Parts: sequence; C-alpha cells; structure tokens
Amino acid sequence: MAPSFSDIVEEARLSAQALLDYGDSFFHPTVRLGVTGLSRAGKTVFITALIHGLTRGGRFPVFEPYATGRIARARLEPQPDDAVPRFNYENHVRTLIEERRWPNSTVDISELRLVIDYQRQNGADRSLTIDIVDYPGEWLLDLPLLNKSFEQWSAESLALSREGPREKLAAPWHEHLKTLDAEGREDEQATRQAAKLFTDYLRACRDERFAMSLLPPGRFLMPGNLADTPALTFAPLDVAVDGTAPDGSLWAMMRRRYEAYKDVVVRPFFRDHFARLDRQIVLVDALSAFNAGPEALHDLEAALTGILDCFRIGHRTLFSNLFRPRIDRILFAATKADHLHHSSHDRLEAVLRRAVAKAADRAEYAGAAIDVVALAAVRATREATVARGREKLPSILGTPAPGEVANGEIFDGDTEVATFPGDLPDDPEELFKGSFRGLSSTPSEQADFRFLRFRPPLLEQVDGKEPALPHIRLDRALQFLLGDRLQ
Repeated sequence: MAPSFSDIVEEARLSAQALLDYGDSFFHPTVRLGVTGLSRAGKTVFITALIHGLTRGGRFPVFEPYATGRIARARLEPQPDDAVPRFNYENHVRTLIEERRWPNSTVDISELRLVIDYQRQNGADRSLTIDIVDYPGEWLLDLPLLNKSFEQWSAESLALSREGPREKLAAPWHEHLKTLDAEGREDEQATRQAAKLFTDYLRACRDERFAMSLLPPGRFLMPGNLADTPALTFAPLDVAVDGTAPDGSLWAMMRRRYEAYKDVVVRPFFRDHFARLDRQIVLVDALSAFNAGPEALHDLEAALTGILDCFRIGHRTLFSNLFRPRIDRILFAATKADHLHHSSHDRLEAVLRRAVAKAADRAEYAGAAIDVVALAAVRATREATVARGREKLPSILGTPAPGEVANGEIFDGDTEVATFPGDLPDDPEELFKGSFRGLSSTPSEQADFRFLRFRPPLLEQVDGKEPALPHIRLDRALQFLLGDRLQ
C-alpha cells in the first residue's frame, strides 16, 4: 500500500524529533526505556523496584556495572517532557513499603528520569540518563489500527469474537448488531448502545476467568479524559471489507469515529512516545493465561506477536539515530515468578519463549536482541520445605492480602501461610494443547493457577536503614537492557 500524505507528514515529524533527540543525546547520552505490559502484569511495581534498588543499594549481582562497583550513584532528576505526567515513584514506594499494598495499575502514560553516574571500563567517569516511559500495553495493540481501514478492523474483530469462549461473551453485542442497518441513517443512540455492548464484551474477555489479551481498541478499557467522546463511541459493523459507506449512514458515522480514534489517540502516542524508544521491556502475567486455559495462551501468543510487529527494530546506526530510531533490545518478562518454586522458573521462561518464538525470529533477523526472563520485581514470598505425611513438599511462604480466601478461610492480612505451588510441565506444548492438568495445592489434587494475592514483604531496618526491596532476577533484566550502555 502506497503511503498516504498523512503518513509522509508523520514520517517527517518523526525525523525532525529524531534529529532533536540525537543532538541532545550527543552531549548527554540517553536511553529511552519503554516499560509496558498487558493488564495486571506489574509495570508500576517493576519501575518502582528498579528505581528503589538502584538508589537504595539493592542486591544486583548479575548487573555487572553495579556489582563491580563502577556505578557511583543513581539519582532522580526532573523529566524533560512537560506535558507528560511524572511517574509517582515516591507514592508507589510508600504504598509498597509502609502500607504493604500493591500500587494501582497503569492507566495512562507517565515518565521518570534516572541519571546514573558511573566509571567506564577504561576508567573514565561518565553519566547515562535513563528516561523511563511507562505506558499500558493495551495502547500498543492499537498501533496496527494505523494500517487498517474501519472495514478491515470490523471484519477481524467480528471473526475473533466468534471464536472459542469469546462467542458467548459477545452474545449481547452480537444480538444488538443484528438490529443495526449499516447503510441506514446515522443514529447516535444506536451507536452509543453498540459501543457500550462492545466495550462490555472486551471487559468480560479481560476477566481473569478468561484472561484474553488481544483486546483493541485499548482506550475502550481505559478511556481516561476521552470517556464518552465520539472518538470512543463506535463499534464494528458487519460490512463488506471492500464496501463503500453511503453518505450520512450509520456506517459512515462509525468509520468517521474510527478514523478520529486513530488521529486523536493512536497517532499522537506513536509519534510522541513510542517511535522514540531505544529499549523495551514487555511484562507478561503468564500465570493468568495458564489458569484460563489454552485459548487464553493462544490469545496471549497472538497479542505478543502483534506487539513485536509494532516495534521498529534492528541495529542502531548513525542514519537510524538521525532519521528513523529503532529499538535494538526487547526483553519479555514473565512476572510473579515468586508464586512458583524456583525449580519451575526455567519452565516459566520456556513457556513465554514458546509464545514469542515466531515473532522473535523475525526480530532477531532484523538485528534486534531478544531475551526472555522469569522475574518478580518485588518478591512477596520465600521458599521452604513443608512436611505432609511422609512427603516433603517444596513450598512458598507469604502473607495473603486481607480478604483473600482459601479452603474456606478468610485471611486478615497478618498471617503467613505455606502453599505448595506445584510444577509446570517440562514441555510448554502441554499448556498450549490443554493436556496439562494444572498446578495443585497437593501433588494428587486437580487444581489451577489461581494463586493467593500475597502482600508485599515486611522490610526490617538494618542499622537504622531501610533495605532495598527483595526481587527475583531484576538484576538480569537490568543487565540485558542497560549493561552494554554502561561499559
């Protein structure tokens, strides 16, 4: 498809911004690190733990420049983008440590600037600026809409809604869709009802019982200040992909609002934030998908493939730095690894690697480095061996959040309990094919992946100082994402 005039203008804007960024980074070396993930993946916790560990003396033995003492200090500085909300690090730290609650999920874009003073391997003193860009993964899944017409998007959305468990969830919307005359006169109330029912369907798909991941348009689930605007009041129609909408028709109205959504929401995000990223971490709550079954896993695979396809990836060159920035490192991280015994962490990584395999092959061919890790940015549990009869079971210990229920017991938020998380299968295909019975609370029981929500750990002061938050493999993530820039 030949580029449109608007596409050419957009590329010109991107090139101009790239020139400005390059000029600034020439004197002040900077890495723009994107942090994203789908719902409940732990983006806020990841960023908070990363900053807290680097500024408070965390344990990062795999992060070479930190472990060898070449990092002198890390400090926060005012962010450069005045129109973007600042990531509320201080409030999130208080929530985690003082209140022992998990911070609220990401619903909008935010930024934070971290400056690392370090010594290069040749002995020279340098500083590296890290601009952390936090944004919802649902927004990322909107980017393919830029290359799709309303008719194409409608056909794909309808086809997807008729597959597997989605069909039942979409039934009320499908019934309303039958009453709509796409070529009839535009109708505001019918449109609003269609948009509501379509949004209800998307929200139901995201429920933990189904854990679907492929749910564009992303702003329908987190509208923010665009709630009830025409740009968010449209829905797919059952129309021909190559058809033409009559003037003044419901079809023309829906198409116009779909294009407005791309102009108001998707293009500004791509231009002002996404296209400027250098490095990227994608956080994935794979355990929720495991629990929901093979349909959710295949949906997650499609979503991650779509995410990778959105990135401009490849080796960074002088030309790309000047005119067409590229992401040269992408890390996929399976979060909540502390809900499993360490013996299953390699298997958790294997499942995620299987989910991104096809897209990762294309990315690596283009010259980008791709890696997968199982981590817990904040470790809420510890491991122990619990005797049950003659068996000794590898278990995890943690404090369930107030109101959590297990085996008929409602927890008060102060009582530590031991649970047996079970083992993931050696072969990831068992999960994708639905042949794995699931994790269990005892080795002989049929159970699932629904875990207790544990509270953040209680930190005991040492010599009057607050220790850094415990983690699992946060240092490995830092080494992959930033280690080469601190040599």
